[in-house]
Amino acid sequence: MIRLDFAKFCTSFYLGLFVLLSSSNLLPIKAASSLAAWLIRSDGVLQFRTSEGAKLKAFYKAADQDVGDRIWIDFQGELIRPRTLPANGPIREIRLGKPSDGTTRFVIEFDQYISLDPSKLELVATASDKWELSFVGLPLRGLKQIGEGDVNKVVTRFLNSQNTKRTFSNEYFDISKLPYLENGKYLVVIDPGHGGPDPGAIGINGLRESEVVLDISKQVSSYLSKRGVIVRLTRSTEKDLDLPPRVVFANKLKANAFVSIHANASRGYKRNVNGMETYYYSKYSGGLPLAKSIQNEILKVAPETPDRGVRKARFFVIRHTNMPAALVEVGFVTGLNDARDLVQPDHRKKLAFAISKGILNYLKETD
Repeated sequence: MIRLDFAKFCTSFYLGLFVLLSSSNLLPIKAASSLAAWLIRSDGVLQFRTSEGAKLKAFYKAADQDVGDRIWIDFQGELIRPRTLPANGPIREIRLGKPSDGTTRFVIEFDQYISLDPSKLELVATASDKWELSFVGLPLRGLKQIGEGDVNKVVTRFLNSQNTKRTFSNEYFDISKLPYLENGKYLVVIDPGHGGPDPGAIGINGLRESEVVLDISKQVSSYLSKRGVIVRLTRSTEKDLDLPPRVVFANKLKANAFVSIHANASRGYKRNVNGMETYYYSKYSGGLPLAKSIQNEILKVAPETPDRGVRKARFFVIRHTNMPAALVEVGFVTGLNDARDLVQPDHRKKLAFAISKGILNYLKETD
């Protein structure tokens, strides 16, 4: 068992920087790893389940006139859904936020009558990915268990992509195997989801949706262009782009098809959830056959990935476009198997090839 003694660390740091910190009573605490699940038990013990190898920082701040004592912990990795949770008993509120890019902040704010002694705070590592912090001296009256995720879950360690790398013959990506359409007859808009300060889903080992889909989208653009299609990307770099401009862009161009490319994330970061799916809005707009064509092709190149089907949805970019539109989810960045594949350049290449073939097949059928 590893034990980190908050008391010694906090006291020495506080005394050494008394002049700087006395006005705010801000004391650093030491901790480690990225947040996967958390639980506050009714006996006043905070538990974390974390990913291995990540670093985090935690702080204590004494109460002031407006708020009570606070403890907050900064984890590596982006937070998908910032939220505030009402607590109970001596805990007033729990907040999960994003103070800056690449950081998730977990905050516990206590009622104003609570006064914690930071010298008695200890974080105990009970396993390589399990931690406990006991709020010594905290009144327990009215405190009920609250948490998110399973802190006791045993997670299979993520496989290094270099040890599981799969390659594909260049013959597989033979451009001549893609349908060729009349040069310049069709215009297709490819929409890489998210971008810039919006990374989309953040998965295993920090795998970012925005980077995955931009890479795949650029390759789709290249394949389609070589087969006679005029292609426009809603974004070609990591820039911030809201949803309405994507739709306006496609509608002004009067594109023949619109395809938005995304990667999925499961609630609770469940690593056993994997698979690909494609969405459409209305079968009357031509979106259904386009979505079916794409889903059919991506399943051929990744038969080991679960088929989550073709589904109807009301996503903004496929609901407001004036042409056949589909949104494809190329896998779960939070899924153990999908994340392992999505970090591999060859896997992204074959997905791009398959998406391109699905689009070309659809356009050919409407010719």
